[in-house]
Amino acid sequence: MNSRVIAGFDVDAVRREFPILDQQVNGQPLVYLDNAATMQKPAAVIDAIAHYYRHDNANVHRGAHALASRATEAMEQARERVAEFLGGVAREEILWTRGTTESINLVANSWGRANLQPGDEILLTTMEHHANIVPWQMVAAATGARIRVLPITDDGALDLEALPGLLGERTRLVAITQMSNVLGTVNPVAEIARMAHAARALVLIDGAQAINHFEVDVRALGADFYALSGHKLFGPTGIGVLYGRRELLDAMPPWQGGGQMIERVSFDGTTYAQVPWKFEAGTPHIAGAIGLGAAVAWLQNLDRDAAERHERELLARLDTGLDAIAGVRRIGTAAARAAIASFVVDGVHPTDVGVLLDQQGVAVRAGHHCTMPLMARFGIPGTVRASLAPYNTLAEVDRLLVALDKALGFLR
Repeated sequence: MNSRVIAGFDVDAVRREFPILDQQVNGQPLVYLDNAATMQKPAAVIDAIAHYYRHDNANVHRGAHALASRATEAMEQARERVAEFLGGVAREEILWTRGTTESINLVANSWGRANLQPGDEILLTTMEHHANIVPWQMVAAATGARIRVLPITDDGALDLEALPGLLGERTRLVAITQMSNVLGTVNPVAEIARMAHAARALVLIDGAQAINHFEVDVRALGADFYALSGHKLFGPTGIGVLYGRRELLDAMPPWQGGGQMIERVSFDGTTYAQVPWKFEAGTPHIAGAIGLGAAVAWLQNLDRDAAERHERELLARLDTGLDAIAGVRRIGTAAARAAIASFVVDGVHPTDVGVLLDQQGVAVRAGHHCTMPLMARFGIPGTVRASLAPYNTLAEVDRLLVALDKALGFLR
C-alpha cells in the first residue's frame, strides 16, 4: 500500500492527494468547506478499496481459499492499525460498526439494557448530536432510567461548574462529545472522565468530529467507550469503530445475532464468540474496514502538529472575516475551538445562504446539523456551518468570505 508519505506540512502537496478537489462547481473552482459532514478521501484510500475489489474480493473468516485468506488478513490488519491509532489498545477492543451512530446504539442496547435500572441516570450535554441523545432516550424509556443534561454557556462551552451537581450516586454513564459538530468547541473530556469515574460512572466519548483533528489516546482520555466514523476520518462511508474496554465488552451481551458472532449453535442454545466478533454479526463491510485502515495509515504519515497549526490559522482567518461582515453573528465563540465556524445572518434563513454560496462554488452545510436541542438553546432554527480540513487553504477561506458578502448583497 502506498501511503504517500508527506514530509512536514505542505497544503499543496496534501491537496494533490485528493482528486475530488480538482473540479469546478457552477463554473467556479470547488471550495469544499463541509468537512464536518464528511471528509474527502485521499487517493491512497480510493486505491486500497479498488485493490480489494479488483484482487481480493471474498468473504472473511473460515474461507478455505486464497482470496478469503487475503481479505481476512487485510481486514484484521486494518483493525490492528486502528487499535494502534487509538493509543495502542488491544485489537480485541476494536469493534467494526457502520459509524458513530451504530457504535452508540450498540452500547445503549447491549450495555445499557443489561445494566440500567429504574432511577439510574445518564448524563448528556446540550451540545450533543442526535446520535448521542436519541439512543439514550430509547434505552431510558425501556429501563426506567432518566436523562440529565449538562448545560452550556452563552459562548458555547460546557458549564463545568454545574457538573458536580449533576454527578451523583445514580449516575451510571456520562456520554459526551469530544468536539461539537456545530460550535467547534473542544471539550475537556479527560477532566470530565476523571470526575465521572470518581462518581463510579462509565464514560462514552463521541469522537466523530475530533478524531480527524487531534491525536487520540483513548486510555489517556479515560474513555470506557469511544465511537468514531470512518467517513469523517478520510475513510469510506458505512464503516466505523467502537472502542470498548475489554472487561466491559466481555460482560456485555450481543446486540445482534447471526453468522460470525457465534461459537456453536444448536436448537437447544447458542454459545457466542469472543470479542470483538461477538458484536460483529453477519458479513462486515470488508472494503470499508480496509479503506479505513488505509485512511489511518495516510493520516499517520501526515505531520499532525503542522496540520493542526494550519487549521488554527484557517479558523482565525475565518472568524475574523465573519466578524467583519455586517449582519453576521457567529454561534460558538468558546476559547477552546477547532476547525468549525457556524454563523447566522440577520433576517435570512441559513438554507438561503447555503444555496447562494453553492452557486459560487462554495460548499457549506446549512440547517440544524442534527442538534435541535442546541439550536433551541440559542433560539435559532439553524446555522450556516463552514468546517475545515488540512487540505483547505487561506485562499479558500477568502473565497467563502467574498462569496458570503456577495450573497448578502443579493439578499438585501
